[in-house]
This record gives sequence, C-alpha cells and structure tokens, in this order.
Amino acid sequence: MGRWAIALHGGAGDIPRSMPPERLKPREAAIHFCLQIGVDALEAAQTPLDVVELVQVRELENNPHFNAGKGCVLTSNGTVEMEACIMDGNTKICGAVSGLTTVNAISLARLVMDKTPRSYISCIDGAEAFAREQMIQACFMG
Repeated sequence: MGRWAIALHGGAGDIPRSMPPERLKPREAAIHFCLQIGVDALEAAQTPLDVVELVQVRELENNPHFNAGKGCVLTSNGTVEMEACIMDGNTKICGAVSGLTTVNAISLARLVMDKTPRSYISCIDGAEAFAREQMIQACFMG
C-alpha cells in the first residue's frame, strides 16, 4: 500500500488545551473513532475521496461535540449556515456548497462535483433545492 495520511478537523472554535476534561474527552474519543474508520476504509481500498466524505460527513458532521454540521456555531441570528468544499486531488475537479441550513454539506458538495458541470452552488434556493432534486435523503441532518 502507498503512503497516506489522514487529517481530521471538527470545525473552528474552542482551543482543546483550554477545554475542561468533560468536553475534551468526548472529542478525543470521536477523533480516534473517526481516524480508525478512515484507516479501515483506506486499507479496504476505498478511494481517498470516498474516505474524506465518509469520515467528515458521517462521523464529524453528525457529532454534536464538533463545530461542524450538527455541532456548528449558530449565526448571530441563531440559525445554522454551513458550507463545504471537496476536491479530487488527481483531477483537480471540485464541488462546493454554502448557505445550507438542513443538509450535510460535504456530501452535497460531492454531488455538485460528481453530478453537475458546476463547481459551486449556494443558498437554500440553490444548494438545498439541488439536494431535493437529487432526492438524497441521507444528506439531510436529523
């Protein structure tokens, strides 16, 4: 197997060294869990792009301990607004979305990359309408 590395992030926000242990421990456990999922997927010969989407959307964005997806920081109006971008390093083709309020952003960005001639779709009328058109129920947060 070739050499590879996995970098995980759960969004911006709190600095871990300043967190109390009761907040830090669940985050550390989730990172270790996500890392193992990524390692297992790479060792099972899944593509790096599939692994990025798998680890980021299914685990980190759905984990309320991180500032991403379900755990994201609310806007000044108290609403959720998410964005994501994903790129295939070999082809340099990318997909990006922004202004999402109900859809896991990374999977929708992947669909933009794979299913449209576009590289970016934004806002409820664009990105979330595209998710509904694609009938991607798994993308919707709940």
